[in-house]
Amino acid sequence: MNRTIFLKTAFAGLFATGCLLAQPPAFKIPDDIVFRKANIISEGTRMSAEVYAPKNAAADQKLPVVLMAHGWGGTAAALRREAMAFAQAGYFVTTFDYRGWGDSDSRVILTAPAPKEKKDGKFTAEVREVREVVDPIDFATDWLNAVHWLAGEPQADMNKLGLWGSSFSGGLVLYVAERDARVKAFHSQVGAMDGRVTNGDAKEIARGFQEATAYARGEKQYPAPGVREVGNLRGAPVRSKMIVYAPVDEVDRAPNCAMQFIIAEKEELFDNKDHALKAYARHKGPKNLITVPNITHYGIYTEARLQAQAAAIAWFDKYLKGK
Repeated sequence: MNRTIFLKTAFAGLFATGCLLAQPPAFKIPDDIVFRKANIISEGTRMSAEVYAPKNAAADQKLPVVLMAHGWGGTAAALRREAMAFAQAGYFVTTFDYRGWGDSDSRVILTAPAPKEKKDGKFTAEVREVREVVDPIDFATDWLNAVHWLAGEPQADMNKLGLWGSSFSGGLVLYVAERDARVKAFHSQVGAMDGRVTNGDAKEIARGFQEATAYARGEKQYPAPGVREVGNLRGAPVRSKMIVYAPVDEVDRAPNCAMQFIIAEKEELFDNKDHALKAYARHKGPKNLITVPNITHYGIYTEARLQAQAAAIAWFDKYLKGK
């Protein structure tokens, strides 16, 4: 299959984890789980987070950690079933919404010059929020700040940190592991790990850089929330950031991270050999590859969901608990 992804036809479905799970299942906290809301500050902006832990753990007991985040157009609420399963398996679990998504605040842009008079660096101004924009570099920054936040949690054992990602976030967990050595293991399912426009698609490359120039010169504003530029996916892509996003090429930066990849045998949105299979082949450290037979991309959320969940728990048990 052609490797031209993200910005053409495959772009329309590649990261639809969030769209598929846009309506989260009914939410009831089991009796054996402690749940709370939390705030994570990422680059000065508040992100909404949800925290789960086994009730039988003491308040100061260190627990292995699983950090999770959604894909394109999704929210933390859509990850609750998986988060509760990990907590019941003995993990300290945190999920969050990226800046500008779900219940999180947005970064803002001045719409008029700032007043000359300021007090302690503070001033009142008219601003415009940047909401529901899909920028993989910004998303990865949010992941990294969520890791920093976890380091301040009394129950979080940062020597036993794992990441869980699916579809779009299935590539982000690789990106984060390559940049923070505290990540000991990750589970990536049907992950997309290369956002570059390749095979001579000069038109899309040119479009991405033209948009970047327009943003840099103040000639273009980010789209309004709810825009669907790519198929039916909620959220507009920042194309110039997609073009330079390729964690699949940097696997060597995380030689000690235990990496588990799950792929769909009948993946229809991209070629597995350019994503998980390529990352798996390049990784020299602990690794595992699971091919789920007879499913397409979205089957990982339906008929193969429990299989993928069990595989994730087993992987984390092995590399975060030493089982």
